Amino acid sequence: MTGKNQTVVLEFLLLGLPIKSELRDQFYALFLLMYVTTILGNLLIIVLIRLDSRLHTPMYLFLSNLSFSDLCFSSVTMPNLLQNMQSQVPSIPYAGCLTQMYFFLFFGDLESFLLVAMAYDRYMAICFPLRYTAIMSPKLCLSLVVLCWVLTAAHAMLHTLLMAKLSFCADNIIPHFFCDVSTLLKLACSDTRINELVIFIMGGLILVIPFLLIVMSYARIVSSILRVPSARGIRKAFSTCGSHLSVVSLFYGTVISLCLCPSANNSAVKETVMAVMYTVVTPMLNPFIYSLRNRDMKGALGRVFCGKKIPFSV
Repeated sequence: MTGKNQTVVLEFLLLGLPIKSELRDQFYALFLLMYVTTILGNLLIIVLIRLDSRLHTPMYLFLSNLSFSDLCFSSVTMPNLLQNMQSQVPSIPYAGCLTQMYFFLFFGDLESFLLVAMAYDRYMAICFPLRYTAIMSPKLCLSLVVLCWVLTAAHAMLHTLLMAKLSFCADNIIPHFFCDVSTLLKLACSDTRINELVIFIMGGLILVIPFLLIVMSYARIVSSILRVPSARGIRKAFSTCGSHLSVVSLFYGTVISLCLCPSANNSAVKETVMAVMYTVVTPMLNPFIYSLRNRDMKGALGRVFCGKKIPFSV
């Protein structure tokens, strides 16, 4: 396309969600409520872990980072979505689009890595209870958190720099409610083979390998429980792993469903709906999962805000 005149794209138009105009106000109120719930719920978990010294453990260090990641992950797309739902021209500048894409990848990948760190923590706590404190030292936990942040920052920057090298012509309409990598590649008028190769390779490293590590951790946990099949051991395992398993199922379930979505005429609509699941619904539900299914969090809630001395569950 070097012989043709190209129009430099200064902004993109986001088509947003496939919502009928007469239902737009109702959906706006719904998404606003969900976003506020996400912010307050995740902030509550961060505050509880910060204020309650009994929650200053490796598992809750990872959980506080996960809550912060969920809070930011939702904030990458939701404010812009809410603004565009009330705008006649739902646009986003080129630089803003790349910035949104970077932080979307960053916080999405960060959640994946943090879930692996939490699975490793549960594996150590159940399979090596006597050595748990020595193994999961503050230095190791901090190193794992820093490693998660560094790896995700590098991965997001790689995709952003590769995207910044592409040329975009007259077509600037994004059939989505945020700047998705795959959608932007379809709009590019230059060679995208390197981008697609990097997505294929890094997708396996960032999503598949963490998922397999989580599966391996829980396979070891189940094997350890079966060797000592006591009712008390099973209850303890479920009490410490139930919340994490629920979050893992919710996160990877939506991602896997999106990857398995068939290419059809309505695939764009299906992708948008699944994107709402993991960018809006999942970050909102995670605080409820960890507060309603976790006795430690419920105990901390009572101690911090109600002044009640609720027994601490080990």
